Amino acid sequence: MSTPSQRLPYAFARAHGVLLGEVGETQAEVFAREDASPLALAEVRRMLGQPLKLSSLSRGAFEARLSEAYSGGENNAAEIAADVGQDIDVSQLMQELPPVEDLLEAEDDAPIIRMINALLTQAVRQQASDIHIEPYETYSVVRLRRDGVLVEVARPHRALHAAMASRIKIMASLDIAEKRLPQDGRIGVRLAGRQIDVRVSTLPTSHGERIVLRLLDKDATQFGLDALGMAPETGRAFDHLLAQPHGILLVTGPTGSGKTTTLYAALRTLDGHTRNIVTVEDPVEYDLPGVGQIQVNARVELTFARALRSILRQDPDVIMIGEIRDLETAQIAVQASLTGHMVLATLHTNDAPSAVTRLIDMGVEPFLLASTLRGALAQRLVRKLCPSCRAPYPASAADKAVIGEGCPDTLWRPTGCAACGNTGYAGRTGVYELLTVNETVQGLVHDQASEAELREAGHVTGLRSLRDDGMRLLSEGITSAEELLRVTRD
Repeated sequence: MSTPSQRLPYAFARAHGVLLGEVGETQAEVFAREDASPLALAEVRRMLGQPLKLSSLSRGAFEARLSEAYSGGENNAAEIAADVGQDIDVSQLMQELPPVEDLLEAEDDAPIIRMINALLTQAVRQQASDIHIEPYETYSVVRLRRDGVLVEVARPHRALHAAMASRIKIMASLDIAEKRLPQDGRIGVRLAGRQIDVRVSTLPTSHGERIVLRLLDKDATQFGLDALGMAPETGRAFDHLLAQPHGILLVTGPTGSGKTTTLYAALRTLDGHTRNIVTVEDPVEYDLPGVGQIQVNARVELTFARALRSILRQDPDVIMIGEIRDLETAQIAVQASLTGHMVLATLHTNDAPSAVTRLIDMGVEPFLLASTLRGALAQRLVRKLCPSCRAPYPASAADKAVIGEGCPDTLWRPTGCAACGNTGYAGRTGVYELLTVNETVQGLVHDQASEAELREAGHVTGLRSLRDDGMRLLSEGITSAEELLRVTRD
């Protein structure tokens, strides 16, 4: 690929469909989009003063190569952070970011602006879900969460932290003068033509404001249930629960375990043309065609419970609740299911059986829960081994003792290569535990049985623990034993 100094301006390359490749002594390689302008190619040849070797690309292939070419190298956040001095002109921070601006088209000379743009670009390129900017007494750290694990990418000068915080707050339309209270906001940016929604959270600490940015790719491929990594029998049972005309279906797990993604995938399987589907979320992460989505807003007292009461007057067929947080929300969900609605909701519990005891502990009457609950799905996300560098090894007696019954004879370990950024992992998939409520489980819920009794009864309906479900991933070499042990328990 050409060096940064040989690159065409990004706006020119994108507008005319021309991308400069290797520039040799006798000819230059040029990648041309299928609708590339002949005049633009002639201009590139005139500028280089040598013949062109053309390679035609489809529109999608060209956009992918364009993004890769312009989102690396000089936009690396660590490189820019090292070059930025400690003396910052505050007036540079006040430059507004137009909502339609593409970060790769930004050629602002302000160091902090270039640094923040480079950080966002690098995070999107590496498919990070979050950016953490953390101040400490003598240094600051920037970390990206990739595949659920935080990785340090830069250590800017400690003196730059306040300027970085101010620039991000300006982009998110937050109050830059308020440094004593937490603030939340959003930033809408574009990167190589992709719309990226960034949720901003600031939190005052003893050494300055800690900032976390959550990245949501609006153009990301929308998952279906078949892409979540469920075992075939679990997928069939979950589909059967979704087909029920009424009742409650819970998805449980800690923050970041993919609960919302699973519910979105479930909603996509339902026919929005013949059903009225409404959601209450905090926040609305992705737009779902044909689904009415409500954003909780505490400032105007639009809570989950208040929104749900109003939804029930909108003649819904399916209701999705972003999270059951309190008794009032849980009671409305139960009443909605009793009156003929299908309710999908998330809950923070460790496993599927504990979802029952959690709702009862909240104050839901056991007899009502027994008659409305249809199933509970617990889930975790495990990192997938990089297919380019994973390595097999025989499982030792110690491995089998730690992993437990069902441990395969051959396990796989990460090694690291250029394709996975030397982490050994690329992407994530899910492990699942589905408790289906039959008559036996229904009776146990009514009698407030223990979690152990619910789990024992669930085995009859095919309940497998998260660890047991993960054994299939170990057998197929999809993940490592260390990764499975990290996210599951006995």
